[in-house]
Amino acid sequence: MENEQEVPPAGMVPVTASATGKTTISETAVGKVAALAARKVPGVYALGSGTGRALGALRDVVGAGDLAQGVHVEVGEVQAAVDVNLVAEYGYPLTAVADQVRAAVYAAVSELVGLQVIEVNVEINDVHVPGLNDPKSTDKPRPAAS
Repeated sequence: MENEQEVPPAGMVPVTASATGKTTISETAVGKVAALAARKVPGVYALGSGTGRALGALRDVVGAGDLAQGVHVEVGEVQAAVDVNLVAEYGYPLTAVADQVRAAVYAAVSELVGLQVIEVNVEINDVHVPGLNDPKSTDKPRPAAS
């Protein structure tokens, strides 16, 4: 039984094993690291699709916000693949934002989690235009009642 390897629970990846124990990191944790790295990139307005952001707003109201919203991670024993879905800020070159998000996620997951990142796919699903997308600023003033 010495050669038998212990299989981690579903959604967990073994990172290190030693004579004194092992470390496992969940897909949820890897997703949060990736999401936080992506949010720090200039030109990223929000993570997730329109539907995902709406559900996220509802979760925030009840105090169950999802920091990894808009990020999907698949982990293997030593590798990870990350998909990031985001809304960019108007005025930033979209391909440059995607490249910077990709670089930030690669660095964060590699350095903070210790997994080899095999790919980071970035989907920009919308562009936020200040004043145009904001519900408060799109309302036209109503004429006073006579």
